[in-house]
Amino acid sequence: MGFCMWVLLFLPLFLWSSVGEKGIGRGSVPTERIAGSAGDVLEDNPVGKLKVYVYELPSKYNKKVLQKDPRCLTHMFAAEIFMHQFLLSSPVRTLNPSEADWFYTPVYTTCDLAPNGLPLPFKSPRMMRSAIQLISTKWPYWNRTEGADHFFLVPHDFGACFHYQEEKAIKRGILPLLQRATLVQTFGQRNHVCLNEGSITIPPFAPPEKMQSHLIPPDTPRSIFVYFRGLFYDVNNDPEGGYYARGARASIWENFKNNPLFDISTDHPTTYYEDMQRSIFCLCPLGWAPWSPRLVEAVIFGCIPVIIADDIVLPFADAIPWEEIGVFVAEKDVPYLDTILTSIPVEVVLRKQRLLANPSMKQAMLFPQPAQPRDAFHQILNGLARKLPHGKKIFLKPRQKILNWTAGPVGDMKPW
Repeated sequence: MGFCMWVLLFLPLFLWSSVGEKGIGRGSVPTERIAGSAGDVLEDNPVGKLKVYVYELPSKYNKKVLQKDPRCLTHMFAAEIFMHQFLLSSPVRTLNPSEADWFYTPVYTTCDLAPNGLPLPFKSPRMMRSAIQLISTKWPYWNRTEGADHFFLVPHDFGACFHYQEEKAIKRGILPLLQRATLVQTFGQRNHVCLNEGSITIPPFAPPEKMQSHLIPPDTPRSIFVYFRGLFYDVNNDPEGGYYARGARASIWENFKNNPLFDISTDHPTTYYEDMQRSIFCLCPLGWAPWSPRLVEAVIFGCIPVIIADDIVLPFADAIPWEEIGVFVAEKDVPYLDTILTSIPVEVVLRKQRLLANPSMKQAMLFPQPAQPRDAFHQILNGLARKLPHGKKIFLKPRQKILNWTAGPVGDMKPW
């Protein structure tokens, strides 16, 4: 189907919104359950399948950090805070470490924000090292496996590489002391030094209550074909251009700024969430990292995500059929976005919308307060449960050491 045909058809055809007035995921679009094992996995209940011991750390590692800057509660990295709060009252929590399958260290390494709200990851490695030193000396459980039965939330841009610029993150690599642990992180990219095999990729935090407050009537027409709001160039950090988003965002702007099917701008209007609910396709290009909250917002608002980030590993990819609900466009093919999207058959678009309207799909992307069945908290626990039982090989022999406590940049060795 070509450009002209889409102009004639998309306005009357897409008269639905995937979000209803009564709540996220309760709209008038017919829903379709995910076929096969993926749908079953999304609806799994992890209770009874694992037990988690939560280390009780001094408040300087978590509560006092949050008290210093409450903005961390609404930041896209806030999953580390809410996961801690969730586990404290979760039925999977055990107070008996001898019966635990997993050990969790509640350390808020991303809660260090600049005045403009951007995270400052430079102290994070020292903070994490300090926490690991504490649990390895106060409790015996870390030393049995050197962290192989421990999991950590590291929702930085590039996870436990602890830097927001990819080149520097790659140079740093994952913090050596975390090499054996299971990392729960927003960053995911295949064949990348900042993603260990066995890591669990999660969605970034997006405030459920805020999105709920911007719902529009479910019969609102989807009158915008392609929608995007955000930076195309980062002149402050990439003045010469081409490095930010590997040039993909710049290419979007240069090729489609005057295309009538593309509603794209650097402006961030107060109607941003409403506009997504009026759109058929929402662009989700990489920025400094391959992921962003746009992916969550697109799913919640029933806007088909157009994922432009080569080799990205998406949240809960073993449970959510991203190929069926989204559109993947290679970074090199950005100049052909209009042709790619207008060539998608209407029946394929309708099926993607039906899948996006499935409440389980939306729930898996959210960290609601309080927690709800099948939400992102439970998907993380499901991911951990599927890694059980631990093999005997994770346990070290007497006096055996694998991790190198002196490895890494000299600055990371300073006390925190």
